[in-house]
Amino acid sequence: MSSKPIITVKNLGKKYRINESSVGNYRRLLEELAFWSKKRNKPQVDEREFWALQGLDFTVDAGETVGIIGSNGSGKSTLLKILARVTWPTTGRVEIFGRVSALLEVGTGFHLELSGRENIFLSGAMLGMKRSEVTRHFDEIVEFSGVQKFLDTPVKRYSSGMFLRLAFSIMTHLRSDILIIDEILAVGDAQFQEKCVAKMQSIIREGRTILFVSHQVDKIRSLCTKTLWIKEGHLFQSGLTADVLSHYQEFNNLKH
Repeated sequence: MSSKPIITVKNLGKKYRINESSVGNYRRLLEELAFWSKKRNKPQVDEREFWALQGLDFTVDAGETVGIIGSNGSGKSTLLKILARVTWPTTGRVEIFGRVSALLEVGTGFHLELSGRENIFLSGAMLGMKRSEVTRHFDEIVEFSGVQKFLDTPVKRYSSGMFLRLAFSIMTHLRSDILIIDEILAVGDAQFQEKCVAKMQSIIREGRTILFVSHQVDKIRSLCTKTLWIKEGHLFQSGLTADVLSHYQEFNNLKH
């Protein structure tokens, strides 16, 4: 009998309402869509609504490393925020079994007024860990992050690089079952990126589950066994990484 997936996503959709003050760059797009809808005798687009995701169905098994690719604005980050429970879906459901750690953007999950030391313990508490469990991993978290000199400084004074190093170190050293990593990993310098990739490879060998968004196709290819291609809010293709990346690169070459 096969084991139950660690993540199950069914008919997932996320709708945002765009008010007059936040329409911004969407206005011209929506007006153009409305024009072509009218021209084709179809119902006009409601300019107050925008579907970032629609009808996503997929599963992730425990121990899988899943890449998520797609152009900017395709809905990748929205998907990760739903999986990390930062935001909630409009339609469908998500079932997740296990502790989740997420690195979505600089500062996510940190209390800016607290020090690096305090945020390490706060992150552990948010994962449901006892203080003694966090203490066991404390030294390795600090050593990997390289922020020893600033450990008792409020993180609001950290540079984006320091923020990222500490956040990644906390996420990978505390015992979460599922790691969710957005493109924010690319913010670090080349040396730190290599260090992060090596740590992720170690986590993969431990059998933990990773969801990884990146525009860096080589990293997706080297780390991920399965890949999801999100296109205009829909799951356009999913499957073995080599197959999906082949079609994705062919599609992008045709566009250019």
